[in-house]
Amino acid sequence: MSAVFQAGDRPVASRPDYWQEVVGDALCPLELRIPGPEHVPDRLLVGEAGPVGVAELTASLPGAAARTGAHVSRSRDDLCKIDLFAGGHGVIEQDGRQAALAPGDFALVDLGRPARWANAPARMIAVTFPRTLLPLSPDRLTGVRIRGDEGLAALVSGLVRTLPGRLDRNGARLGSAVFDLLAAVLAERLGRELPAATRRRTLLLEAQAFIEANLGDPGLTPRRVAAAKYVSVRYLHRLFEAEETTVAEWIRARRLERCRRDLRDPALAGEPVHAIAARWGLMSAAHFSRIFRGAYGLPPAEYRLRG
Repeated sequence: MSAVFQAGDRPVASRPDYWQEVVGDALCPLELRIPGPEHVPDRLLVGEAGPVGVAELTASLPGAAARTGAHVSRSRDDLCKIDLFAGGHGVIEQDGRQAALAPGDFALVDLGRPARWANAPARMIAVTFPRTLLPLSPDRLTGVRIRGDEGLAALVSGLVRTLPGRLDRNGARLGSAVFDLLAAVLAERLGRELPAATRRRTLLLEAQAFIEANLGDPGLTPRRVAAAKYVSVRYLHRLFEAEETTVAEWIRARRLERCRRDLRDPALAGEPVHAIAARWGLMSAAHFSRIFRGAYGLPPAEYRLRG
């Protein structure tokens, strides 16, 4: 479930007080530094995704906030969060460190200690979770920029940006995936080992991300996925057993879903069915038609007409 708050729903003069109350209740107590009613952020979406809380804040003007020692002393202090800039730029300060964040970047904040935020016009996504869930201490990583365009952090960044739109559809599963990947990123930064179960879940997510990025390659096979992740094919199959599928079935299902979406896309109405299939690695038109019908109940051309 999710809820949306919009500053435009209130009279202009009352917006700063209203927004201070909304943020305090939905996120955590903060001192919002709002120069005037016109500087109140436009929209706040809040919800839950499995083990994590999710908030998406849209601000068309610059803003700033601070969590002081007084705020910490009168509220829960067992929460951490990451703040990710899905658009725009900002700065987060904690524990004497300052993280200047570009789009896609994120930083860890421990809500049990003071912190400060400043942002240009931006869209920010916060993912909140109990500190006790982390299998390591976050103290050395607060207020540190984590680039969202490299390694495991890129997977975290990509998944977090999809969370606000998927809170009511598979949100719990996606939230768990985000948390597992985040724990892996933090452990990697600290040079620490994660529990074996967490490592397995993280490797599965990495394998799925590799498949997603290479669906258009006709040569994508379980052997190639295993080689890319430096594991044996046998071990890769064991990872996918948790999804009650095989690696080959997962690849096929993801390719068919991409084809299904393209067949429904009005912008691609003039593209031949076989070309759409080939774009997603399915080179045999007859084979594509057969497996598409098995998955969706109609041949692809008929499915397109009924869309």
